[in-house]
Amino acid sequence: MIKAATNQSQGMLLFKLTHQQSFAIGTLKVKEIVPYTPLTAIPHSHPTVLGAASLRGDTLPVIDMAKAVGYPPLTKDELKNSYIIITDCRRMLVGFVVRGIDRITECNWHNIDAPPSSLGKNVFVTGVTNVDNKLVQLLDVELLLSKVFPDSPDSLHPILTDVEREVLRPLKILLVDDSAVARRQLSQALDSISIPYFIATNGHDALDMLKHAAGAGAPFDILVSDIEMPGLDGYELAFEVQNTQQLSHAYIILHTSLSSEISVSQAHQVGAHEALTKFEANELIHAMLRGAEKKNSIELA
Repeated sequence: MIKAATNQSQGMLLFKLTHQQSFAIGTLKVKEIVPYTPLTAIPHSHPTVLGAASLRGDTLPVIDMAKAVGYPPLTKDELKNSYIIITDCRRMLVGFVVRGIDRITECNWHNIDAPPSSLGKNVFVTGVTNVDNKLVQLLDVELLLSKVFPDSPDSLHPILTDVEREVLRPLKILLVDDSAVARRQLSQALDSISIPYFIATNGHDALDMLKHAAGAGAPFDILVSDIEMPGLDGYELAFEVQNTQQLSHAYIILHTSLSSEISVSQAHQVGAHEALTKFEANELIHAMLRGAEKKNSIELA
């Protein structure tokens, strides 16, 4: 029996990048919030990197978040009264300077909507919600970091043999992620080895696709899903899949940008076969190969 979905409590940290607009990130990504501290210059760094900070034995880069997402950078006077949000994401500690901290608030992640078209091409916004009748924009931290610290091309392109490629090619694979940069990374990894796949941008659409495919007699074999998604998150999606008979044969791979053993443990509790901290293409492909091996062993049994 698969345990009930365990939705680790995650609120939202509300902060200011401008004097009017509120922004947020999920609290599971936040390690600490500290007042601004003098920084050490990093030669040849990205223009949005203000320098490096030494905190509790760790040296980490510090980014002007406002500048990174297209707003006016903080002035020297503003820096004196600013705060640094220390995040743990994409396997690295990074600090983000923001103009002000509002508060941490509880959040029903099912109530977060897709960004309205009125926001234009602000690709750093992954969702919007209302807090105290004010619009709050949820930032795509992964996309921001990918612009400042681009992935090495080697990490995006997996290496596998012709035999392994042919094992994966017949499988029906569904990729699910609300982050545009994560979807692009996943797509590039599979495109580079000519493996076909389908994509969903949220958990609800993914579940609909899984049910429709199963009802049509062509179920998905492998589900690769992000954990931290607004709406139906990866834990809940895995739980629904494992507890729906017509879907339960799918091999579930959950991935997370959080360097957390808790996230991995919870993934297994809700029925996921694998839990990965993203993104490393070879890890993902070998997880898929283990899914293919399990599928073949069941068919031969």
